[in-house]
Amino acid sequence: MSAMAGLWLPVLLTAVAVFMASSLVHMLFNWHNSSYRKLDNEDAVREAINAGKPQPGMYVLPYCADMKAMGEESMAAKMREGPVGFLTLRPSGEFSMGKPLLLWFLLTLVVAAFGGLQAWQYVGPGGSPGAAGHLVGMMSLGVYVLGGVSEGIWMGRSWTSVALYALDGLIYSVLSALIFMWLWP
Repeated sequence: MSAMAGLWLPVLLTAVAVFMASSLVHMLFNWHNSSYRKLDNEDAVREAINAGKPQPGMYVLPYCADMKAMGEESMAAKMREGPVGFLTLRPSGEFSMGKPLLLWFLLTLVVAAFGGLQAWQYVGPGGSPGAAGHLVGMMSLGVYVLGGVSEGIWMGRSWTSVALYALDGLIYSVLSALIFMWLWP
């Protein structure tokens, strides 16, 4: 039996379970709402940004072309004065949840498939369901949690927000482990 023939059901159910859990986290429990704040002068900030006609992408404030420029007094003054941060701009227009939700589901499918394939390789079909679930759960935990930690370190995401996303990742990885333990071939 090929790996994907034996794993399609736990992979698919894991992806669906993680997708559903993330939907509950974001739409019912709303514990991430506190991670996002509104600027008191939002309209003025929007006007200032629009005046520069920036393209969608990632921007840094203050911008520094290289490490040599970081040592210049003018750059140090900008850093002291602030604001210091990162800005991500999406294309203007009405926001549709369809594409991000599809991409998120595909990511959960890929994470489950990679975890399942690793368990197939190291535990093997007919091996211990507990060991397979543990391996899938640990791999899922790494994927779903560590990106947020990286954003806390490098992008200035608040550690409270990082912790909330880590809680999400823990939930997703436990679901992944349990489903693979239950359906291990």
